[in-house]
Amino acid sequence: MTRSGVARSGVTRVAVVDYGAGNLVSIEQALTAAGADVVMARGPQAFAGADALVVPGVGAAAPAMSRLRRRGLDEPIRAWIADGRPLLGICLGLQLLFEGSDEDGAETLGVLPGRTVQLEDAPRLPHIGWNQVERRRAHPLFEGIDDGADFYFVHSYAAAPGPGADALTLAETTHGARFVSAIARGPLAGVQFHPERSGRDGLRLLANFVGLAAAGAAASAPGGMLRPAMAG
Repeated sequence: MTRSGVARSGVTRVAVVDYGAGNLVSIEQALTAAGADVVMARGPQAFAGADALVVPGVGAAAPAMSRLRRRGLDEPIRAWIADGRPLLGICLGLQLLFEGSDEDGAETLGVLPGRTVQLEDAPRLPHIGWNQVERRRAHPLFEGIDDGADFYFVHSYAAAPGPGADALTLAETTHGARFVSAIARGPLAGVQFHPERSGRDGLRLLANFVGLAAAGAAASAPGGMLRPAMAG
């Protein structure tokens, strides 16, 4: 679906959750370049007809959650994830997937076990700039991207998966201590970096996500074989 709300037949539709906490212009442009038909979702009604959600975000968790609740978006996002549909969280959008944030004590979406914690032993905060993303396991989200490729970060906090949740971790990055920079569980994924600001590899990652969403939509269509959009 385009910004005007008119869908182009056969194109994967991605709803970008607009709750006033993200670099939406860059994300929309990057997803469009990656082959998606993009709609800005300012309310849950915009989720209708979408093949995937992207939850971006910058800033702190408490005001972000307040805006999500005020726009009636928090429970529809939880329901989308519970239905096993593709979602990509970016930066704060990744952190909100966990149970809470040490930054301001906020209770977040709670769909993944663990919390957001401050980067340990960081030489400086915030962590701003390019840094290597080192894979812990193979995943189609990173297909065609070299292990250790550089992506662009802007943050002081990162997700710390809870006990027994190590399998969530897809990639790590070092800034002082190592921190989780990408997670995946089934069709749910998140990255701490900003793919929309990460050049060719960032666009490739977004294109991979769009392709995985398209595969999931095709598999769940009449006559298709229902299967997860992403390997977990």
